[in-house]
Amino acid sequence: MTDAALTRLRDALGPAISMEPSALESARTDKSGHVSATAPLAVVTARSVEDVQATLRIADEFRMPVVPRGAGTGLAGGAIAEAGEIVLSTLAMNRVLELSPADELAVVEPGILNGDFNDSLREHGLWFAPDPASRAISTIGGNIATNAGGLLCAKYGVTREAILGLKVVLADGRLLELGHRSVKGVSGLDLTALMIGSEGTLGVIVEATLRLRQLPRGTVATIGAYFPDVRSAATASAAITAAGLAPAVMELLDAASLHAIDAYLGLDLSSRGTACLLVQTDGVASAAEADEVLAIIRSLGGEAESSTDAVEGERLLAIRRAFHPALEAQGTVLIEDVAVPRSMLPEMFRRIGAIEEKYGIAIPTVAHAGDGNLHPNFLIEESAPGELPQVPERIWEAAGDLFAAALELGGTLTGEHGVGILKRRWLGKELGQDQLALQREIKRVFDPRGILNPGKVF
Repeated sequence: MTDAALTRLRDALGPAISMEPSALESARTDKSGHVSATAPLAVVTARSVEDVQATLRIADEFRMPVVPRGAGTGLAGGAIAEAGEIVLSTLAMNRVLELSPADELAVVEPGILNGDFNDSLREHGLWFAPDPASRAISTIGGNIATNAGGLLCAKYGVTREAILGLKVVLADGRLLELGHRSVKGVSGLDLTALMIGSEGTLGVIVEATLRLRQLPRGTVATIGAYFPDVRSAATASAAITAAGLAPAVMELLDAASLHAIDAYLGLDLSSRGTACLLVQTDGVASAAEADEVLAIIRSLGGEAESSTDAVEGERLLAIRRAFHPALEAQGTVLIEDVAVPRSMLPEMFRRIGAIEEKYGIAIPTVAHAGDGNLHPNFLIEESAPGELPQVPERIWEAAGDLFAAALELGGTLTGEHGVGILKRRWLGKELGQDQLALQREIKRVFDPRGILNPGKVF
């Protein structure tokens, strides 16, 4: 049956299907560090909606599992594939199909990169607000699949708030057109929102209608603040939001993060404090907001400087974006992703410190402090040459304590990375068994044969 399916795929797709070892190997992993035990059967590089439909029709007929994939920058193992599976890549579907400044929207294919897309919008005075730290290498389709956030989501929202409509191919090859082009629209159930964050388990996104924004007017002010300890920095971030201020960016880095970035970039940030808070204000009230932020930071023991120089602002944000590459330079990294109410940030950092002490490990942590989303990281010992990286059970136990702490504080297992493979064992603890069962039933409605991204999330 496998040979017959591959023959049908070759006949339908020609050079779009590959069984080259290098293509198969790259699909075994993503940025999570997790590697599947075996290589997939084939990789389809779709260049059109018709390619996606043909792949899924044949896969449905032969009941072959299909793993949708974009740039492979995911952090939860949500787009990795193994033996017997077909990888369906939409990375080559990377065109801007329409740009309407009058309606402040664009229609794009899923493979376009965030950074490239925003570069193309700048000349029109527009931008796409979701801003993951991986924007230079992550795709719009991948952002939608995980409902990605990033540095700007505290003020401008996560990906869901920037999506008006989608075209999605179902597991049997049918094409759905969801959502609308208008600002408002409440006809029927909101299947657009259901698809966002579904991690390729319900359908394959082939087109997206995006809500754009005017570039912010006025001065942009960027503040770099240093504190004697991470809980003081977290307290300051919570105080800033409690004061009714809405910074565009508010990022927190702990001591271990600063040391890693120092080593990677050749800086000396850690000499200024054991925690750093980066805050950026924009819009017409930016200067006044920056003054209020500075006053709060200094009242809580932080030392801070503000700059309205665009180059200096980007330099400070580049320090934050260098965090994950800095850790990757030290070895394999398990990058976690929990979120808590913003007022609970100081307590969550206290809980992380207690987990570090309990297990005798360092957990370098950065946070999108403006929305309570933390990224605790676990460094894993390198494997022997030729061996797959393995997460020690002690690390999983520490991660389990981390997730339990986030849930106890009213938070969630994942703020933006998704569940994928890495967090599925804990999903029932957050959702409860009744809701988990209902979600599995919804999955079966969209994918009755269970061929889409099997083993992920559920």
